[in-house]
Amino acid sequence: MRRGDIRTALLAALAEGPGHGYEIINRLEEKSGGMWRPSPGSVYPTLQLFEDEGLVRCEERDGKRVYELTDVGRTEAAERAERFGRAPWEAEAGHGPGRHDGFRGLRKAGERLGPVIPPFLMALKQVGMSGDSDQLERASAVVQRATKELYQILAADRPD
Repeated sequence: MRRGDIRTALLAALAEGPGHGYEIINRLEEKSGGMWRPSPGSVYPTLQLFEDEGLVRCEERDGKRVYELTDVGRTEAAERAERFGRAPWEAEAGHGPGRHDGFRGLRKAGERLGPVIPPFLMALKQVGMSGDSDQLERASAVVQRATKELYQILAADRPD
């Protein structure tokens, strides 16, 4: 995400409806296909600034500060959408159509590894602690091969 896009992104997210800080963060992460999750350190100060500028109103609901665009905020969100022509999370130059879908697929594959990682690390640790030198070499080769193959995917020539 380019610097300065947080303002536009938050206004666009709030244009869809009110929300508390983490709800808005999650909304933006979802819209970007998981490619961008703004930090609370950028979101909360911007929301406070919006409140100071009269772009949002804030009320306490179930112990959380819920932000909602004011009329002035809706106008600002619409003007930004018109001026920039797209939301900050939409495909950036050089990343073309389908990038988000590809990233989603990679992310889902990574998420499927989540339950596998702890057992994988445990197996690696067990080989490291009790394996003989041949087993240690073979285990090391597996990890090195997987790492190398992932980097080769990145290094491969990309068609124009």
